[in-house]
Amino acid sequence: MTTLERLTRWYESNCDGDWEHSYGVKIETLDNPGWRVEIDLKDTPLAHSSFDTVENQYSHDGGWLRCWKQDHMFQIACGPVRLEDGLGIFRLG
Repeated sequence: MTTLERLTRWYESNCDGDWEHSYGVKIETLDNPGWRVEIDLKDTPLAHSSFDTVENQYSHDGGWLRCWKQDHMFQIACGPVRLEDGLGIFRLG
């Protein structure tokens, strides 16, 4: 199963008629360039899970990556070629 398939199945497993109206996954681009992802964990089995912050090649122009959990959000910020790496760090329950 690909990283994207795992993410879409995780999302689908949390859709219960209510959750998806208030929470979800946001993927957008950055102008530096790169990606920004927010995965809302509120009211999911991962809501109280701990995640280690991952940060590597942060000063590299295109290959930088940072993943962290803040409150109930799993966050990814990464260079243009690191989106799949960031999504792969997210533990999909």
